[in-house]
Amino acid sequence: MPVPATKRRILVVDDNLDAALSLSRVIALLGHDVNVARDGGSALFIARSMRPDFVLLDIGLPGTDGFQVAEALRREAGLAALKIIAVTGRGEEADRERSQHAGIDHYLLKPVDLVFLESLLGKAAANSTT
Repeated sequence: MPVPATKRRILVVDDNLDAALSLSRVIALLGHDVNVARDGGSALFIARSMRPDFVLLDIGLPGTDGFQVAEALRREAGLAALKIIAVTGRGEEADRERSQHAGIDHYLLKPVDLVFLESLLGKAAANSTT
């Protein structure tokens, strides 16, 4: 795998361990730094210390759901430039609309097309590079 022009910090948030580990391994193979959180509280804790460039966020988390995590991240000082990408099995239009209000930048349905995700990460990274 080629090394990306810019190594990014990416947080994968999913309560399904297999899904979280699979996605994180692919992202690591793309040459990025990746951490995993399995619930909303852990995601917020890790994001505060990691300061990720991207969060790949499952919506259907137990307790604090993905919408609430996104809203909390948007209120967090120092994370304004963060790109939040929903990676979810919830495809209802109401969920897509709610994601926009929560501050989610992109909404992807599982299973994610990995080539598209890589392209999306590259485009977002290129747009955030100064």
